[in-house]
Amino acid sequence: MSIQMYIIYFLVVALIPLWAQYRVKSTYSHYSKVAIRTGLTGAQVARQILDANGLSHVPVQETGGVLSDHYDPRKKAVFLSSANFSGRSIAGTAVAAHEVGHAIQDAQNYSFMRFRSALVPITMFSSNASWVFLIIGMLATLPNMMLIGIVLMAIGVLFQLITLPVEFDASKRALVQINQLGLVESDELPQARKVLSAAAMTYVAAMAVAVLELLRLVLIFTGMNRN
Repeated sequence: MSIQMYIIYFLVVALIPLWAQYRVKSTYSHYSKVAIRTGLTGAQVARQILDANGLSHVPVQETGGVLSDHYDPRKKAVFLSSANFSGRSIAGTAVAAHEVGHAIQDAQNYSFMRFRSALVPITMFSSNASWVFLIIGMLATLPNMMLIGIVLMAIGVLFQLITLPVEFDASKRALVQINQLGLVESDELPQARKVLSAAAMTYVAAMAVAVLELLRLVLIFTGMNRN
């Protein structure tokens, strides 16, 4: 790969996540200032959806940080950042509903979520170990070592791939729930969809970068074998 191609590659790899982060932050910032007509906080939205789906035992808790909202399948709890927990906005409603979407997935044993959860410990190991084999393989020109590193990295790419249907499905469930339960007006639903679509792009960007890096390493490995 020429120097020019390397420059283009690294620019693309750097710009994809930056674009995704800019999109989610700008979209979230805009709709966090748009009040929801129901006047409900994110915590109240989450509580109503949980109760409507037979998940009254799942607590909704406040957590620090910005956009730190998540569902913890180990604690069986929904965590909302302070702005979304107590805020009464389109963004807060959409994010709260999305995290409850994960709680519903967990309760219904959604297959992709189960698969992703099973991959977490494996991915944590493979992500750390892959670079050890890759660096040794490239510096010592040992194709077999590099191949092991590529296989370990591929596990991480698989994790990113499995994450996409989990996140898209949670957003789909969120939109259905807030619509059916009357938690948004008809003209507010497209706005909530924009918030969730922007957030989903961060996962798409992460997968795209992971795939590009894996392909680059495969090309290096192929060239090493050819030489």
